[in-house]
Amino acid sequence: MSAGARSYWLLKSEPQAFSIDDLARRPAQTEAWDGVRNYQARNFLRDEMRPKDQAFFYHSSCAQPAIVGIVEILAPARPDPTQFDPSDPHYDPRAHRQTPRWWLVDVRLVRRLRRPIELAELRRHADRLAGLALLARGSRLSVMPVTPQHWHFILALRPPPG
Repeated sequence: MSAGARSYWLLKSEPQAFSIDDLARRPAQTEAWDGVRNYQARNFLRDEMRPKDQAFFYHSSCAQPAIVGIVEILAPARPDPTQFDPSDPHYDPRAHRQTPRWWLVDVRLVRRLRRPIELAELRRHADRLAGLALLARGSRLSVMPVTPQHWHFILALRPPPG
């Protein structure tokens, strides 16, 4: 991918922990996407996400898992401060400020989708979404890349405005 080209992602969150409604209520509709504790997901955040990239906001581990909105990455990744706070559930005693283990990005809500695009609907298009990590058997990553082709196909599943 050329320098400056936008990349696309999918960010999973359990709505009972942090939902798109929670993001919409934040000042300027921005929030740090913290608490990621998987090395591959961390590497995507730290090494590959860039400002202006966009991501699907996906509600997981709920009755109807679905893409519910779009967020934009606001700044390069930075160390996740929750790893250093013993009172935080995401505390990691092996992390040190000089050598952080975990990273986060700041996201801003771009828009909610007019209707959720449920996992079941995505699965019905498995032929067109071949290779989409979300549909891979046993996929549990909370941060995953989305190809431009998959991104545009998924957006085309939404009803037209109006």
